[in-house]
Amino acid sequence: MNILLINGPNLNLLGTREPEIYGNKTLNDIEKDLIKVAKDKSINLECFQSNHEGEIVDKIQNSVKSIQGILINAGALTHTSISIRDALIGSKVPFVELHISNIFSREEFRKESFLTDKAIGIISGFGITSYFLALEGIIEFLNSKK
Repeated sequence: MNILLINGPNLNLLGTREPEIYGNKTLNDIEKDLIKVAKDKSINLECFQSNHEGEIVDKIQNSVKSIQGILINAGALTHTSISIRDALIGSKVPFVELHISNIFSREEFRKESFLTDKAIGIISGFGITSYFLALEGIIEFLNSKK
């Protein structure tokens, strides 16, 4: 089984960006740990990060034939990107939306997500553990569809 993890803008700054909200681990640290967990479950996890909306859209479109699920932390694009929403819908690949912080307890503009209503689930507010919960969730979902 192949799963794609997508991280959006500014997530490359994890470990230094607002550690009181996002923690001290880098994105590279998180990805290494996730890949190990996935491998232990015989899952291939590909990780991708971009600060550019179009690159994320391209990655989704170019991955459709080789993946069974998507984990996405679109960062700020969660609240603004119709093109990422449309790419996810068009891919017909099940996806889990995830966030490190609880987007529903933050600024008003962060409470709106263009992805949530199309996601199979959303994990938000558990720090970097959100990534691991999202991985478990999509694996369980995909296994239930076999």
